[in-house]
Amino acid sequence: MKNIKIIIPVLLLVLGGVYKFVIAKPAPVPKPKIAGEVYIMQKDFLINLKSGRFAKLNAALVLKEGYLEAEVAKLGKEAPTPPDGYGLLPQEAAVRAIITDTLTDIPSSRLQHEKSRLKVQKLVLKRVQRETDVKAEDVMFTDLAIQ
Repeated sequence: MKNIKIIIPVLLLVLGGVYKFVIAKPAPVPKPKIAGEVYIMQKDFLINLKSGRFAKLNAALVLKEGYLEAEVAKLGKEAPTPPDGYGLLPQEAAVRAIITDTLTDIPSSRLQHEKSRLKVQKLVLKRVQRETDVKAEDVMFTDLAIQ
């Protein structure tokens, strides 16, 4: 009788472990809300808008997972040190030029309202994808101030 009191709980623990680790399906891994690496451009933008107004903003790119690491690895130890305010993105100057060219002389309302700002970000993204080799999946404007 004493053996049964020990054997039954041990048997239940073993069966529970077998179920959990062998039979049961693992819990699904939730899909990340942002798939990729967020690369924040260190230097901010000062853009002339229409009607004598200007915008000061920072920008970030969502890069394809592993893209920046691969690009930096290609350069190896011979990678030049970027100027102050610039990061490791090899074609950052081209991306900055696209952002500046796209935003210069647009009405401030296109940056003030969320829907129109998202359209401008999509336009910048399309140009970055078309005109550079940067594997960007999204563009974000951060810390936006309009005066």
